[in-house]
Amino acid sequence: MSLTNIFNISGSGMSAQTIRLNTTASNLANAQSVSSSVGETYKARHPVFATAMADAFSMSGDGVFNSNGGVEVLGIIESDAPYQMRYEPHHPMANEEGYVTYPNVNVMEEMTNMISSSRAFQMNVEVMNTAKTMMQRVLSLGQ
Repeated sequence: MSLTNIFNISGSGMSAQTIRLNTTASNLANAQSVSSSVGETYKARHPVFATAMADAFSMSGDGVFNSNGGVEVLGIIESDAPYQMRYEPHHPMANEEGYVTYPNVNVMEEMTNMISSSRAFQMNVEVMNTAKTMMQRVLSLGQ
């Protein structure tokens, strides 16, 4: 594996974590949005990741492995967790029975996702910095 491929792999990881952070921010922003009907209520969204390993390792003619792996985002799915129904008869968005429908966003889970994706992004930056340092040291060997 070439050191230059490390930048592509870390870059794909950083892109995936950026999407994860954006969906988490969207979920947190809509956590307290209300509706009088289930059909209009916000649903939590989560990205689906997959390793990009199809033909990731191939043997070149000189016997060196080339890697084109990384992370890809397959899509963003909506959560199928149940909505939160709260009895608030004096709320302006309450339905006929007095219930207000809140999104199926778990704030604690979303905060955990935010911390996890932020740390994963930081680790990919560190991988890139380490690869850069290694490349600079290789170049300085000839001096």
